[in-house]
Amino acid sequence: METNKGHVILLVDDEQDILEFLSYTLQKEGYKVFTATNGEEAVKKVQEISPSLILMDVMMPQMDGIEACQIIRKDLNLKQPIIAFLTARAEDYAQIAGFSAGADDYINKPIRPRLLISKIQSLLRRVNVANTANTEHHEVGIIIDRERFVVIVEKQEFQLPKKEFELLELLASRPGKVFNREQILSLVWGNETVVGERTIDVHIRKLREKLGESYIRTIKGVGYTFNQV
Repeated sequence: METNKGHVILLVDDEQDILEFLSYTLQKEGYKVFTATNGEEAVKKVQEISPSLILMDVMMPQMDGIEACQIIRKDLNLKQPIIAFLTARAEDYAQIAGFSAGADDYINKPIRPRLLISKIQSLLRRVNVANTANTEHHEVGIIIDRERFVVIVEKQEFQLPKKEFELLELLASRPGKVFNREQILSLVWGNETVVGERTIDVHIRKLREKLGESYIRTIKGVGYTFNQV
């Protein structure tokens, strides 16, 4: 059974009834919830409460969600939270703008409470993985810098795309553990993101092209593991 203690969630929306509904739903599940009504207020609140997750509307007065997300992602003094946009806007260009600003996911509303809780649990599992990961693996000559999405291998620095980095960080969080495809899809892409298993293979191939063949080992018919060489 998953425990929600210790996870702080910031809800950002200019509609009070949505904030009240979401707050009630999440507090019932044991989360500590804070709220903000615009992007400007959200940026200040993040600095005060250091949330694990932000659920943020896109269209808001004073400062919209896109701009707020960009400001949060540029602040190197912050412990970076998971950011998911919660909005009624389903247009492709809005989603692209959100991901470009540094969002981790996109949730369309209205959304059923049970589905929302499931989605939040999936997103927060990424936080748990990141918290258990050692950012430096000197024994294998690799340094993983989460703040800059950079990996250093034998003094050579690689700037990785977000999903490649998250995949590597997941595997490196438990050297020797075999992660199966279902776990990788859930923890890196999220349970509700529709991607094929081939996506994992492509990302693994790209990582090996950059880092070499020795760090990630394929366990046939099962998944992948981070190799302690």
